[in-house]
Amino acid sequence: MSQQLAAARVPSPEPGRARFRLVLPSELGLVGEAVEAVVTCCELPDALAQRDRFRLRTVSAEAIANAMCYGNCEDPERMVTIDVEVSIAAITVQVTDEGAGFDPASVPEIVDEQDCHEAIAGRGLFMIRHLAEQVRFNRQGNIIWVTLTRC
Repeated sequence: MSQQLAAARVPSPEPGRARFRLVLPSELGLVGEAVEAVVTCCELPDALAQRDRFRLRTVSAEAIANAMCYGNCEDPERMVTIDVEVSIAAITVQVTDEGAGFDPASVPEIVDEQDCHEAIAGRGLFMIRHLAEQVRFNRQGNIIWVTLTRC
């Protein structure tokens, strides 16, 4: 039976921003529930536009699945932490894994849809980069920050 995932609200240092955290084991079967928990957080203070909801679901699913698969090597003992910051103007999703990290520049760049269909690696990053306004990584390469501007 599937567990019900929910993100916990955490204190925000700035007024007008809400912050949430969700920690889960690296079990690919939990990605969908984690994505829905992220979307639920972001429906505050106002409902998301359909385009924003689609972008948020896609970038969250890709970032969480990548953290579980590549960062944590699908080891259910390793955790993935998802931090979400929501304001009226933007949503930032931070996904952290417990792996050694990677160099994002080492992932072959996909330049168009044809490359995306034929690529062996990098499709998730391609989608994240094309759907988000800003994508950043920490130096180690085990944290990704994805920022979406709200419509």
